[in-house]
Amino acid sequence: MKTNRTALSAFRLKPMAAALAFGLAAATAGVATLSSPAHADAVASVVATGTAAEQPMTTTLPNFAQIAAIHGAAVVNITVKRNASDEGADRTSMPFDPEDLPEFLRRFGGATPFGRGAPPRGPVGGEGSGFIISSDGIVLTNAHVVDQADEVVVKLTDRREFTAKVLGADKRTDVAVLKIEASDLPTVKLGRPDQLQVGEWVLAIGSPFGFENTVTAGVVSAKRRSLPGDGMVPFIQTDVAVNPGNSGGPLFNTRGEVVGINSQIFSRSGGYQGLSFAIPIDLAMKVEHQIQATGEVQHARLGVMIQEVNQSLANAFGLAAPAGALVAQVAPGGPAEKAGLQSGDVIQAVGERTIVQSGELPSLIGLSAPGTKVALTVWRDGKARQIEATLGNANEQAVQTADASTGQKHKASLGLTLRELQPEEREAAGLKKGLVVADVSGAAQAAGVQPGDVIVSVNSSQVDSVEQIRRIVDSSKSSVALLVQRGEDRIYLPVRIG
Repeated sequence: MKTNRTALSAFRLKPMAAALAFGLAAATAGVATLSSPAHADAVASVVATGTAAEQPMTTTLPNFAQIAAIHGAAVVNITVKRNASDEGADRTSMPFDPEDLPEFLRRFGGATPFGRGAPPRGPVGGEGSGFIISSDGIVLTNAHVVDQADEVVVKLTDRREFTAKVLGADKRTDVAVLKIEASDLPTVKLGRPDQLQVGEWVLAIGSPFGFENTVTAGVVSAKRRSLPGDGMVPFIQTDVAVNPGNSGGPLFNTRGEVVGINSQIFSRSGGYQGLSFAIPIDLAMKVEHQIQATGEVQHARLGVMIQEVNQSLANAFGLAAPAGALVAQVAPGGPAEKAGLQSGDVIQAVGERTIVQSGELPSLIGLSAPGTKVALTVWRDGKARQIEATLGNANEQAVQTADASTGQKHKASLGLTLRELQPEEREAAGLKKGLVVADVSGAAQAAGVQPGDVIVSVNSSQVDSVEQIRRIVDSSKSSVALLVQRGEDRIYLPVRIG
């Protein structure tokens, strides 16, 4: 029987090979018949090699096993204990039901999904990940992993456990530095996140749900991603499977270098849904250096409230493209005001770095040192100008970001009924000029304008009469930008006029 099967296999292979050879010969013969001798050589070359467009793109998968074997020993499991009775204890370390979790971005430092029930009394455990960056026991992880921890235990892959000291944690960047008393420890190599390319393979090692040294892989989905509430961090977005317990673990490139710290996920269920975000390692190391040197981290501030520039606002301010960070409000007495920045300015660049999305500005400013002088390229009154600002300390007042997601519907007119500010209203609002919105409809209402709002300026021009607004609207092409003050806050709302 064995002989028969062997013979049968040979019989089947031979006709396939013969048919393949015949097909190639026929194709070549056809080309020779239909082409001139000179052209035949060129076409035959194409048949043999294929054109650049026709040739399939081939890529070699990275050796994930080698990366895990060599660098996995430097990845640690972190267990924390918190007193559940402590005021403000982090509930993410307690048992949870996915349906109870918020739908948007969540950190995943130490949750274990073991059903419902009242929060337990006494100590509560949580888990996360980390990695060793120096052989004498310096470990990096997320700040939220060790937040309010009464005890932090680091477990190595050889099963040794050490009680760790938290040298410092920076909530703004979500980076924490730990120290364990050990020597000759395995360490990771650090890479350069700026050299990452979208589509490049990356690898995560961590302890999802307590399963230590779990390896998952994926690709870089986007770079310099700005997230709500985390404007200071330009995240690396990946589709690597990360889950509760992966938080604080390393993200490796294909050369086995750490390029990020896994920090957040986007999830409606509490688990992996293809969107994970990592803190660039170069940013994390800046934080680590400050913590090692001083025990704390200082961030710079400019003292502005900014918002995104959409197409309507770009049209209103005469910009060639919807890019930059629109200054909606300037903090009184802050670095921006001292430098001469004004509401309605569009910050287009910081030094040599162009600002495309407004979320890029807080990370550039926040990661600078207080007292640093920065050159800002600002768009004002239809032209670019240079302004130098000396940055302040973010510990005194954080940089704010305004949300201008409204105001994108097409309407034919503004739909505003306005009246002048009364003297007492001017004094209460701290304004010299402005008009109160008595009633609103149409495009302005669609843009988010509300009765009681004060229109401070239109297209960066301060207004105190309806006639001024009418002139500006008449001279605008498709939209105007209304600077609205509501209470103590200001925001630009783009309103379509045609």
